[in-house]
Amino acid sequence: MKYLDIEKLRALGREEFMATRPYPFYNTEGMLTEQGFQDLLHNMPPLESFGEIFGKERRAGQAPHDRYSLEYTPDTEVPLPWKEFIGELCSDDYRREIERLLGAKKAEFRFHWHYTPTGRDVSPHCDARREHGSHLFYFNSEEDWQPEWGGSTLVLDDGGRLSYDSAPALEEFDAVHEMDSIGNYSALMLRTDHAWHAVRPINCPEDRLRRIFIVVVNPDNLFWKVRDRIVGKQIQRF
Repeated sequence: MKYLDIEKLRALGREEFMATRPYPFYNTEGMLTEQGFQDLLHNMPPLESFGEIFGKERRAGQAPHDRYSLEYTPDTEVPLPWKEFIGELCSDDYRREIERLLGAKKAEFRFHWHYTPTGRDVSPHCDARREHGSHLFYFNSEEDWQPEWGGSTLVLDDGGRLSYDSAPALEEFDAVHEMDSIGNYSALMLRTDHAWHAVRPINCPEDRLRRIFIVVVNPDNLFWKVRDRIVGKQIQRF
C-alpha cells in the first residue's frame, strides 16, 4: 500500500510555489492515493487517546485554539495504516521534496492530529518562528461533512502591515482565501512573519469533529534543541 503520491510534490516547482501570494502555500487534491486516503480516513485515532487543549493562552493576546490534540511518538498506539503512512513521511523521498520547497536543510518532523468540536475556531496567527512550515492533511469526507459547517483553513493577506506579535481580527485583513478541505485535500504552507491563517467558528453537529493531521517542519538547529531542554519542552523528532 502506498499512501503518499510523491509525484504531486515533485511536480511542484519551487519558483511556482514561492511566487504564490499572499505567501507560499499549495492547496491540492490527491496528495494521498485514493485507497490510502480511505484507509486512513476509516482508521482515525480514537478521541479517547487525545488530550484536551482548551483555554490555553497564546502569544500577544491571541484567542485560544480550543481542540483535542494527539502528538505522535513511536510508542503512540495508532491504527496500522497511520504507522505505515508516517513511515512514508519519514522517507528520504518526502523529506527531500519538503526541504526543496521550503528551503530547509536537515529538516526534522513533528506529527500530530487535531480534532476540533463545534463552536470552536482558530484565531488569526502565524506559526512559531522555530518552524520552516507545515503540511496539513484534512480528514473530513464529503459523506460525513457539509461545506456549511466550515472547517477550511483561511489564508489571510495582511499586506505586510501587521506585526507577528499581535492579535488581529479577520476584518483587519486585506483579503481572505479559503482553502479546499473536504475530501482528499492537503495544504503545504511556508512559515513567515506574515503567513497569517485561521479557521472560522465551526458549526457542525455535536457528534462531528473537524479532523486534521499536521506535519510540522522544524530545523535541525542546536539553539532550539538547547532551548527545548531549558524550558522543559519534550518534542519527539523524526
